[in-house]
Amino acid sequence: MAALERTLVLLKPDAVARGLAGRILQRFEDAGLKVVGTKMVQIDADLAKKHYFDLEERFGKSVFDVTANFMQTGPVIALVLEGVEVVATVRRMVGATFPNQAPPGTIRGDFAHTSKAYTEAKGIVAANLIHASGNVEEAKYEVELWFSETELFDYQTVAERYLF
Repeated sequence: MAALERTLVLLKPDAVARGLAGRILQRFEDAGLKVVGTKMVQIDADLAKKHYFDLEERFGKSVFDVTANFMQTGPVIALVLEGVEVVATVRRMVGATFPNQAPPGTIRGDFAHTSKAYTEAKGIVAANLIHASGNVEEAKYEVELWFSETELFDYQTVAERYLF
């Protein structure tokens, strides 16, 4: 049975600096997803380490360092979205990690174009605009890391009458 879930979305420093926050948020709302938490945060080294706790193990220290440093270059907008199978829905909407592999119609496919080969050759992070939790367990961990219970809201939208 389909489940009502919550997931974390981070609009990364490149999305904020490019002024894309409203356009990206609108895509989620247009899809009937509900924003139940939002805030702007300047990530410090401690939060980066907690958020990307397994990145070094999975991809190596250099990938962790580049990613953690990039995430500290400017503010991010953190969102908690709620909806039916929202984790998978948001992942589809965001598109592949490397924007040049993301199809048109996805957030990364429409607003970015960086390739893995280019970023690896330059030793830079893929400016891919957005982070979205990878699975339900990761979403639970990330939502709890970024938001306290008092920062999350339960309310009914008009769309819920028709979508949920």
